[in-house]
Amino acid sequence: MTDGRRARDQTAADAPTPAPADRPSPHDCHVAEKLRAELPGLGVVSLELPAPHTRRSPQGVRDHLAMLSTRFRGADALALRQRPIPHAYRVCFRHVGLDPDATHTPIEAAAIERLVQGGFVSRGLLDDALTIALVETGVPLWALDADAVHGELRLRLAGTGERLGGDAEGLPLPAGQIVVADSRVPLAPLFGEPATQAGVTRRTTRLLLYALRVDGVPRVHVEEALWQCADALGTV
Repeated sequence: MTDGRRARDQTAADAPTPAPADRPSPHDCHVAEKLRAELPGLGVVSLELPAPHTRRSPQGVRDHLAMLSTRFRGADALALRQRPIPHAYRVCFRHVGLDPDATHTPIEAAAIERLVQGGFVSRGLLDDALTIALVETGVPLWALDADAVHGELRLRLAGTGERLGGDAEGLPLPAGQIVVADSRVPLAPLFGEPATQAGVTRRTTRLLLYALRVDGVPRVHVEEALWQCADALGTV
C-alpha cells in the first residue's frame, strides 16, 4: 500500500460518519489548544439521547452481557493489552501520567471485574449499556444528565482552586489536570467518574453520552461505541 493510500484510509476513518436521518449525530467536542499540541489524537465525542423509561435491563440486554461473559474468558483478558485499541489507551495513560499497571484502563478494569465476579453482572440498563459498548469496542464511555450540562463538553486543563462539579464540597482538582468540562465547571477528570451534580438520576429525561478518543483509535470506532450503547438503551 502506498503512503498516499494509507493517508487517505486514515482520513476516511477519522471523518465523521453521517448518521441516518432519524438518528442524532455524534459531536466532536472542543479540545484546548495546549492539549491538541501535547496529546495529538486526544478528543471527546458526545451523543445526546432520550433517557430510557426503565432502569431495569430487558432480557435482550442481560442475554448480551451473558454472551460477552462467555466470550470474554481468562485467556482473552490476559491478551487484552496487546490488542490495538486497548493498547492505545494504555499508551495514553502513560502520556498523561497514569500507570496502567496500577490504575487500570476502563477495558482492563472491566476484564478484571468479569474474572472476579465470574461474569458481567447486570446493574441496570444504563450501566449495562455502557459495559456492552466498552467490552465490544474497547472504547470507554460515560453518561451525564444533559440538562445539567451548560453548553458543549470540552477537554481542558483545570485552573487553580477548581473543584469537580464547581461545588464547594467537590473534589479539589490539581491545577493543570486534564478534565472534561462544560462551559462553566469541570465535570470529570480524564478517564474518571463524573461529578454527582451532572450524574444521571431517576429524574433525568435526556442523556449526554461521551466517549474519550486517543491517538491510534479511529473516530469511526468511537462512533461505534456510542451507537452500541444507544442500541442497548433502545432509545433511538
